[in-house]
Amino acid sequence: MTDFLTKARAATDAMRNVFEATPLLRNDYLSDLYEADIWLKREDVSPVRSYKIRGAFNAMRKALAAAPETRTFVCASAGNHAQGVAYACRHFGVRGAIFMPVTTPQQKIDKTRSFGGDQIEIRLIGDYFDDTLAAAQSYCSETGGHFLAPFDDADVIEGQASVGLEILEQLGGAPDLMVLPVGGGGLSAGMVQVFGAAAPETDFRFVEPAGGASLQAAVQIGAPQTLMQVDSFVDGAAVARIGALPFEVLKPVAKGKILTPPEDRICETIIDMLNTEGVVLEPAGALSIDALKDLRGQVAGKTVVCIVSGGNFDFERLPEVKERAQRSLGRKKYFILRMPQRPGALRDFLDMLGPDDDIARFEYLKKSARNFGSVLIGIETSRAENFGVLFEKLEQTGFVYQDITDDELLSRLVI
Repeated sequence: MTDFLTKARAATDAMRNVFEATPLLRNDYLSDLYEADIWLKREDVSPVRSYKIRGAFNAMRKALAAAPETRTFVCASAGNHAQGVAYACRHFGVRGAIFMPVTTPQQKIDKTRSFGGDQIEIRLIGDYFDDTLAAAQSYCSETGGHFLAPFDDADVIEGQASVGLEILEQLGGAPDLMVLPVGGGGLSAGMVQVFGAAAPETDFRFVEPAGGASLQAAVQIGAPQTLMQVDSFVDGAAVARIGALPFEVLKPVAKGKILTPPEDRICETIIDMLNTEGVVLEPAGALSIDALKDLRGQVAGKTVVCIVSGGNFDFERLPEVKERAQRSLGRKKYFILRMPQRPGALRDFLDMLGPDDDIARFEYLKKSARNFGSVLIGIETSRAENFGVLFEKLEQTGFVYQDITDDELLSRLVI
């Protein structure tokens, strides 16, 4: 553990030649809300707006020190790791081949290219990440390039650990609790080792999205396993399999210290932080803050540090985030109404709506019978309780409806 701390300190010192330590800021809004001393480690304001630059920089630095003749680095990523590698390639003046899925949004491609400039080549291969990864590894074998893994690499883990050393210096001591977002596990593995050596009294909570809980799955059986299905919404942390090297460090984590908030609730946090604090967070960057909802009461009176892992948010996703947040809060619902085909039926329905109920969607799906038609209706309201009033009125007047808000398959087809 002491040897790891020495290596992490060397990585941190080397980074100071490239970028300053990211700020650790006390957040008054969250501190008052949870009656605790809440600090945010703002990795969203790093040069590439995520902590991924740390691992990429350190792994590249050490590879070049061991083999100065290395001229090409290769990675497979559709997000923050690609941007970190691109930035490091330009800094060290080496070539980079960055493989991305064909489905990668143009915004991410453009940002990666802006960080790497003429030093990098972006190759779009495969509809799915596994295909992209296989192509990148094959390219490495053919060209003798150096592959930079996003998290399953000892040098990457050392680089991510620099976050912990900065926190200890900036806070002037150890926090009572660290809340860490988990994807492949590189950041968490680095942080656990730093604090285990320098501040073992600090407790940890690990947060991963409900649709990509690979650490939880691995802890349950004692070994990494590949999830059969992953919800990619929290794209910065939705990893199907925890890294083997990170899991060697994280294996002792107790199941009760792993939190898995649902994706829709994470959207609440993104909107809340944007509207209240003016902080732009990507879904993975909101994980640790969202987890405070599950820790309410446990953190009261304590000093808590949440790692804000990234702020690479594509604002084209904002309507979807708002939609999911409203649904999570219970303020928006979709249902299929069996509308009588008679004069005045629509007026009867509209009269049931309250003063704060707005129709966000109204669409006849088909005329299913001579006397009735099926209507898809989306309603937004100011308070979740308003739906209880509306549904009671529908039932009292004999209108038949089916709430499909939480029916994932059905809502995906018709909404």
